Amino acid sequence: MATHTAGSAADDLSKLQIDDWVSSAAPNLQKNLSLLSPEQVELAKMLLEMNQGHLFQHWPEAGVEDDAKRAFFDQIARLNASYPGGLASYIKTARELLADSKAGKNPYEGFTPSVPSGEVLTFGEDNFVQFEDAGIREARKAAFVLVAGGLGERLGYNGIKVALPLESTTGTCFLQHYIESILALQESSCKLAQGEGPTEIPLAIMTSDDTYLRTKDLLEKNAYFGMKPSQIKLLKQEKVACLDDNDARLAVDPHNKYTIQTKPHGHGDVHSLLYSTGLLKEWHEAGRRWVLFFQDTNGLLFKAIPASLGVSAIKEYHVNSLAVPRKAKEAIGGITKLTHQDGRTMVINVEYNQLDPLLRATGHADGDVNCETGFSPFPGNINQLIFEIGPYLEELSKTGGSIKEFVNPKYKDSTKTAFKSSTRLECMMQDYPKTLPPSARVGFTVMDAWLAYAPVKNNPEDAAKVPKGNPYHSATSGEMAIYRANSLILRKVGVKVDEPVQQVFNGQEVDVWPRIVWKPKWGLTYSDIKSKVGGNCSITGKSTIVLKGKSINLENLALDGALVVDAVDGAEVKVGGSVHNAGWIIENVDFKDASVPEEVRIRGFKINKIEQVEKTYKEPGNYSN
Repeated sequence: MATHTAGSAADDLSKLQIDDWVSSAAPNLQKNLSLLSPEQVELAKMLLEMNQGHLFQHWPEAGVEDDAKRAFFDQIARLNASYPGGLASYIKTARELLADSKAGKNPYEGFTPSVPSGEVLTFGEDNFVQFEDAGIREARKAAFVLVAGGLGERLGYNGIKVALPLESTTGTCFLQHYIESILALQESSCKLAQGEGPTEIPLAIMTSDDTYLRTKDLLEKNAYFGMKPSQIKLLKQEKVACLDDNDARLAVDPHNKYTIQTKPHGHGDVHSLLYSTGLLKEWHEAGRRWVLFFQDTNGLLFKAIPASLGVSAIKEYHVNSLAVPRKAKEAIGGITKLTHQDGRTMVINVEYNQLDPLLRATGHADGDVNCETGFSPFPGNINQLIFEIGPYLEELSKTGGSIKEFVNPKYKDSTKTAFKSSTRLECMMQDYPKTLPPSARVGFTVMDAWLAYAPVKNNPEDAAKVPKGNPYHSATSGEMAIYRANSLILRKVGVKVDEPVQQVFNGQEVDVWPRIVWKPKWGLTYSDIKSKVGGNCSITGKSTIVLKGKSINLENLALDGALVVDAVDGAEVKVGGSVHNAGWIIENVDFKDASVPEEVRIRGFKINKIEQVEKTYKEPGNYSN
């Protein structure tokens, strides 16, 4: 009892001291201290220490709107817990970055750019095949991380982006394609390993408040697209507080004085989430060696994964950025080596609008120009990354997963004293190498864009405004890129595929190739595909072919129309001869026609399935026709 009395007296004295201090800094808060728990009192004290007294300016006395006041501190507790170092650290960093922004400080001051070392691969060449083979062997020791926090509103689609169909021929959505690709990698890799080491490849999906429940629902309704539920881990990133001014005063919601405005922090949060949840440590302890990060709407990515992973393994890269050739001054960041006057070096993505002036300021009078290859020597970053888990975990144990941040306030005028609207700190996952020591092995793997990069991120109206010759990055171009890549791959293994025809959909002129689609388990690598094509095969421009099965062999096939082959695992199927029918035709759709589903409208076309040959094999066995 004596201990309790002494503790109560100490609490009373502490509360009295806080009361005295608060009464001068925030008298309205002082009137409400009796409502708060000890933890909330500490949060209040932290806010006042960080000069956030304005948050309590309009608070009425205790007894009025008390539940809303407690909800305010619940939000503060969440914001404090979700940021490495807490809210005080966030505010402190914000003040430093806002001061640098106001002063116009160049983040690359003192750095000289140069071209980093990396690997440039051409599909089908001997070294490409060698790297692919090495990548397949390594895949069972990998984990994948999908960054999927965004909705498709920018595309003119109100669902989550991973639910959007990759292509219209089969209607397969992005998430299904990604999971089936990982499962195909898993099967091929484990077959080579003959039972040694991990046998399942895990997938973590970083979601947000906007996408978490919808992603969970999409998985559950589709039986996780064939993956074991235990293989998939959903992570959710929290938003960060908005800032009203250069003093980093937290922004109050104009519609609710008890709520702080929040906005997304950026996909750089993926690093702190993997660390704080213990997932990265769990993977490392399970013998995994690699973690591969990818974004939500690049339908070509997995065509580049095996070879890129092989590069990481053979070159022993701690960090490997997948890249594509970029034209000088093209609106895509460049992978660049930066060397500081003090000897520091880093290999990072430098945004295109910063790279050219940086080059000019460091003795390159012409800035970012194409070299003898016809492309800039600085390859284009596509935000697909491969990290070696051991060094990655070691680095995150020092930083807690925090990534170098930036701030991008929109000022009212040239005095830079007031913002047009609230801002916040942001971070990008590709900025992870900024904190690495010079000993870190950081490189890149370049592949042709037709094979590796076709993001879907622009709505039809914005895409139609893109200058001719530049990529549209729309649902229209993204789907056509799938058909182009598959057509070019089949050409590489000896199939005669007709030239594309040009058509305009949603104001975008695109090349329309034959609609060639296959499940990942049919053709994961160049060697896979080459082994399944024999004789003289040909596909006309009007044709569609869908291959749903692992062991479907094309031999002397002459296709002029639509052909769908569906075979269960264990069915060895040989498909050949002449197939001729009316086929499936592409018909224009007006993206303003509200009677048409959004996912069709944003493409500007639909597929009318007039006539096809379907070959279905439901039992294991050998089939030839």
